[in-house]
Amino acid sequence: MPAEFGPWATVYGRFRVWRDAGVFSVLLEGLIAEAARGGITDLSLVSVDSTTARAHHDAAGMRVGKDLMDALEEAAREQEEARQKGAGRRNRTDRSRSDASDADASSA
Repeated sequence: MPAEFGPWATVYGRFRVWRDAGVFSVLLEGLIAEAARGGITDLSLVSVDSTTARAHHDAAGMRVGKDLMDALEEAAREQEEARQKGAGRRNRTDRSRSDASDADASSA
């Protein structure tokens, strides 16, 4: 722990107070909502490894505000539309050589 942060017990005590007050949750929700409003969310980058991030059984009832949920759902829809458009382009342009030669042979 860097000396300028103070004693470990003080830092941990501040962390616990902020955690219990919900400071970190509010910050994270605010960042997600701001990114969603700006259209800069990329939900494909979200990763949760349950071996290191375990949720308490009470976490299943997490409450998310309507504005945040609306922004996240819109971002997910936009992400899915972009993914589908990209898949459609790949399907049209990624023909194998055998497909292309078969098409050429059938047209001759």
